Amino acid sequence: MEVGLTLGLENREGSMKLSTKDCGCYVEDISIKLDGGASWLYQGVVDAFEEQIGSAVESTIAKKLKEGIVKLDSFLQALPKEIPVDDIASLNVTFVNDPLLSNSSIGFDINGLFTRANATTLPKYYQNLKRPVSCTDPSKMLGISLDEAVLDSASALYFNAEFMQWIVDKVPDQSLLNTAGWRFIVPQLYKKYPNDDMNMNISLSTPPVIKISPNNVDAIVYADLIIDVLESQEVIPVACISLVIHASGSVKIAGNNLAGSVKLNDFTMSLKWSKIGNLRMFLIQPVIWTLIETVFLPYVNVHLGKGFPLPIIHGFTVQNAEIICSYSKITVCSNVAYEDPQNLNQLSFHSYRNTVML
Repeated sequence: MEVGLTLGLENREGSMKLSTKDCGCYVEDISIKLDGGASWLYQGVVDAFEEQIGSAVESTIAKKLKEGIVKLDSFLQALPKEIPVDDIASLNVTFVNDPLLSNSSIGFDINGLFTRANATTLPKYYQNLKRPVSCTDPSKMLGISLDEAVLDSASALYFNAEFMQWIVDKVPDQSLLNTAGWRFIVPQLYKKYPNDDMNMNISLSTPPVIKISPNNVDAIVYADLIIDVLESQEVIPVACISLVIHASGSVKIAGNNLAGSVKLNDFTMSLKWSKIGNLRMFLIQPVIWTLIETVFLPYVNVHLGKGFPLPIIHGFTVQNAEIICSYSKITVCSNVAYEDPQNLNQLSFHSYRNTVML
């Protein structure tokens, strides 16, 4: 028996449309043998209708194949175009462009940019990638290329949502949040506000700039740090310091999530304004370094350590993943396995701006 099946797969308004172009089944030969009792009597009847039985097999197999394609198309049409991330962000998971076919794989471009949750319209970001995913191990079953645009969209969205602002009122060395701890660093601060508690108001002035390069992910953060004095239940801003923080990051796989962490490379600082006179920045720099290392980076790493979902159909798990950083993209090459084969009929989809190559 020979079975031939030709399918069409195209992008229709952000969803994949699967259709049957041609489907056929040809039974070259069929042999039916009966055993038992009066089998000799019925064997002649079977032999006489052998051609009709073969024809029935052909039509039934072709019919079942077409029905299966219709079910698979319904699954593709039911894939969500937007996936909630948290109360702030959602992901645009519409398909971009038609699939990219090769002799041994099929690839999809997925928009996947971060958007505001519950947005009435989704921003369009149609870029003709058409770049194959490159894995060092060709035996890997799945390749996912995450474009730098994903990180840029997340950075801009959370910045515009005013999520990148923190008031620091607790630190490992709590003496840093009292003017007495600053009496030798900024004497005029202690003189004007003796033994008053303080807090640090940190806010990013622009979205973080993220650059992906071979074997590394770098970030530049521009922030303003306002020193507040708490006096008689009044918050008094006394000085503002501009920071330019240079950090490097590493990425890893945590379950089905792409997670990571950052570490401080260096930072520069300058006085933006002051109500307590000029500040000696070289004396303040060790204090700011301590605040970044003990407060800012641990907070950021807690969130980065959770990561975000890779575009894996629910019910499958990533195995033996390899991460490759190149210019402007992160590539994850992995095998996949079933979590629970009994629940493969309950599949959902999670995706980001990427090229997915199966």
